[in-house]
Amino acid sequence: MSTPTTHDTQIALDPDVPLVRITREFDASPAKVFRAHTDPELVKRWNGPRGYEMRIDSWDCRTGGSYRYVHLAGGEEYAFRGCFHELRPDELIVQTFTWEGMPDGVALEKMVLEELPGGRCRLTATSLVDSFADRDAFVASGMEVGVREGYERLDEVLAGS
Repeated sequence: MSTPTTHDTQIALDPDVPLVRITREFDASPAKVFRAHTDPELVKRWNGPRGYEMRIDSWDCRTGGSYRYVHLAGGEEYAFRGCFHELRPDELIVQTFTWEGMPDGVALEKMVLEELPGGRCRLTATSLVDSFADRDAFVASGMEVGVREGYERLDEVLAGS
């Protein structure tokens, strides 16, 4: 198995709207990255920080479908749920996202995959919430660690697929 290339995960907070923007390149095609976000068996292998196990309670990955999963570590459980608003294979996922620990903090998320030369792609994801306070709480909750480590794990999954 080849060693995955390390790419920086850029996380930016928009100064004008309560939005987090994540940008990351992958050494894989948009089709492979899309599949890794939509196939529950692949999602379980990379989503979230290292050291966490992921249990999927429901996964209906289609336009109009929904999901619920739980991250488990050290006897603690962190549950997340949402609805898939729009899926366009290999290019777009629009969904809602809620951490059940903050059930009123629903984010609208949009992930766009852009093909790059050499069979690579760029992922740009945005998470829009109701207020700057909610956005800042979202970031303070450890989201950055989960995103960065999750994408490092995704590199490993993609290198093996």
